[in-house]
Formats: sequence, C-alpha cells, structure tokens
Amino acid sequence: MSKFYSSLSEIKSGLQSSEITVEGLVKNYLSQIEQNAHLNAFNEVFAQEALQHAQDLDNRLKQGKTGKLAGMVIAIKDNICYKDHKVSASSKILAGFQSIYSATIVERLLAEDAIIIGRCNCDEFAMGASNESSYYGPVKNYADETKVSGGSSGGSAVAVQANMCHAAIGTDTGGSVRQPAAFCGVIGLKPTYGRVSRHGLIAYASSFDQAGPITRSVEDAALLLEVMAGADDYDSTTAQKPVPAYAADLKKSTEKKKIAYLQESISSPGVDAEVKSNLIQAIDKLRAEGHTVKPIAFEYLDYLVPAYYILVTAEASSNLARFDGVHYGYRSPAATDLVTTYKKSRSEGFGKEVKRRIMLGTFVLSAGYYDAYYAKAQKVRRLIQEKTDMIFEEYDFILMPTAPEPAYSIGKQETDPVVSYLADIFTVQASLTGSPAISIPTGNNNNGLPLALQLLAKRFNEQELLNFSKYFMEL
Repeated sequence: MSKFYSSLSEIKSGLQSSEITVEGLVKNYLSQIEQNAHLNAFNEVFAQEALQHAQDLDNRLKQGKTGKLAGMVIAIKDNICYKDHKVSASSKILAGFQSIYSATIVERLLAEDAIIIGRCNCDEFAMGASNESSYYGPVKNYADETKVSGGSSGGSAVAVQANMCHAAIGTDTGGSVRQPAAFCGVIGLKPTYGRVSRHGLIAYASSFDQAGPITRSVEDAALLLEVMAGADDYDSTTAQKPVPAYAADLKKSTEKKKIAYLQESISSPGVDAEVKSNLIQAIDKLRAEGHTVKPIAFEYLDYLVPAYYILVTAEASSNLARFDGVHYGYRSPAATDLVTTYKKSRSEGFGKEVKRRIMLGTFVLSAGYYDAYYAKAQKVRRLIQEKTDMIFEEYDFILMPTAPEPAYSIGKQETDPVVSYLADIFTVQASLTGSPAISIPTGNNNNGLPLALQLLAKRFNEQELLNFSKYFMEL
C-alpha cells in the first residue's frame, strides 16, 4: 500500500526535502489504480500524459516556478470536458466522443499545475445515487467491495478513498459529491450555486449542477475551491463576487456557534440507528464545547424530494434533447430515416434510469401538466429557500446526516424507484436553495462502513463553513 498523504502541504514538504518526486507520486497512484482496477473507479487513465506532466513539474520545481497545486494528482468525473480527451458521462450514447474544449474548472486546475490522472466512472449522466446506472458497470466501495460507492460521483470518491489519486472533482446536482464522499469516508464539498463555473460540464439540471472537490482534508477542499471558483464569461450564472483566499484564510473556528439540526433526522424511522446515534454524539460534543445546538422542524421536509425530482427531470428532458443520434455520439446502425435515427439512437443509447427521468421530465413539462407539476414545484422551491434563509438568520449552520443509511449492497433491487429517490432526503435541501454544504467523515459503523455528517451554511459563506468543518473534524 502506498503512503496516504492527507493534504497537499504534506506532499509539498516531501517534495521540498527531496523525499519524493512528482513522478514518483504519479507512479505510486498508477500502481494503486492497477491494483484496484476491479473497483471500476476509472473509465480511462491518462498514464503517459500524467507521467510527462510530472517530469515537467519536477524540472520546474527545481527552478521554483510552479502553481498552487503543484504535486496534486487529481481525477475528474467523466462528465467534465477535457480538451482532446474522451468524455462520456458513463453513457453508451457518448461512447467514443472526444471533447474539443476544456471545462473552465479544468483550465483553472491545469493553470495551477494540477496533474489530471484520469476520468472517473459515474452514474449515467450523473443520474443516480449508487453508481449502478453507469454503462460501464457499478463502482465498488473500497471499504467493502459488496457495497455501493454512492453516486453519482462514485468513481471520484473511491479514487480518493483507495489512494488512486490525491483528490478528485465531482459534480453535485442533488448530493452527488456529498453522498459518495459520505459512503467512502472522505470529504465532499458542494459550493454555493454560481460560485464555480458550469462551462464544460455535461449538463443534467442547469439550475442545480455544481462542481465540487472530494478530498481527505478541509485544507485541500479550500484550496481546490479557491482555484476553481470565480466569474466566467462562458457561464452567465456564475456570481460576479470576488473569490476569497479560502486556503490562506482557513483557520480552525474558535467562536461559539449556533447550530440547528433537523429533529426528523433523529425521530424518523427511515434513518439507520447508527446514523442517528452518530448525529446525537456530534450534538452532545458540540454542546459540551459550548455551542448552541437546537432542534428545528422543517415543515417542507416532505416536499424536498418531490420538488427536486420534478425540477431536475424537467431540466434533464430539455438538456438531453441534444443527444439525438444526429449531431454527435452514438447513432443506431438500424436507423433508416430521421425519425428512426432519433428513436432508435436514443432508446439504444440511453440506459433505463436516464430514460425514466427524461420521460418524467417530459411529462411534467407537457401542456396539460405544466401548471400542476412544474410550476407548482418552482413555487415550492421558493418556499423552501425562504424557510432556509429564515433558519440562517438565527443559526450559523444546519447539521444533519449526509445520507439516511451507510453504503448498501450492490444490486439491492428496489421495485419502487421512489424508495431510491428518498435516499436524497438530506442532500437536496442545499441543492434546491443553492446553499453550500459539506460532508464530513465521522468514523465507521460496527460493520466498518464509513459514516458522515453534513453541514449547510448560507449562500457564499464557504469560508465560515470550511473553518468550522476544520474544527469539527478535530472534535
């Protein structure tokens, strides 16, 4: 087993003392990828390219001319475009497609000398919470290979968990960075909507999607956010606010905070017993440290998942219309004219879960049902946002589990997809409101499976969220 580095600062001190080289680091990660190929975390590894970048960096390190991320080897989720590299969103419909440009976040990471080692498996078009809807098969959890990795950024989380790279970038639409991070015992950060450019992310639901880092330390999450964040001319939804020096200003929070927690996360029978006791222990610790921790009732809790799924499926049905067998990607060999090209390419190219969501979205946007579903869900989203803003007027953070249960078995058949969708109950609030949220590992349950808790903060309050997370992790 190669050495785990918990933060980039550890790697940098090793590089300065010549104890390690960037090339040696990359070779170690490539060896780990090879040993753990059965986990199915990567759709493609950029081995030669990563080694060349490493050699170049080792030369430049001697001259002292390197960026903030020199020595950080990262993986990117397979729905993030990287120029002249394949990108498939883990779907048959994009098999063999090569991107002609890089996502803004990829350009920013490369400009600071990050090395991209490969693209990670994910749920098809980021639709799923277990990484089982991928065309390339499920990703296995390194803690227990019979368990799911979480989704949709499952490959990214397992790549960090199994030391196949130092950090990874995922995307979070309704919990897709936070929930796999929770299942894999690593840190997952979803920034405020608009803090990070979406240009070059294969769109799922445009008013929800946000890229975020998966790391072992809060310091690295802060540093990656600092590099990726900021306005972008290619994405009109990015905020024009200046980007704080998240990493430089990261300090362990010492102030006493006011923290709310959802009382339903303890009282609900649908929440795993060990997940509940994990939350209760954290509440007791925080109170013992002098923080104010109070239960709150969130009267719209039952509407979170329905509102979320109506809105994201509507946006998905619109965004995925471009995959038609004509412009690019998979085209059915059985097509004979334009109509059969559309029908056959889409029905053969998309997987079951993606088709289900496209049909749901098309239904809620259809003439007879638009007002009954889509328009109503938009109103509910506004109510949820207003209620959440009211909570943040009184409290600094909202504390809750990241997921209602630890990682479950691969192939666990749910006859009712609604049961699977309810697994997002604790992650979609931050997605609907655009709030930043972080999943923090809190040890393992009795079966050795990772447990985690989640903190939400008010919009654009990442610095305070990161500072408190650093403190919380050391409690």
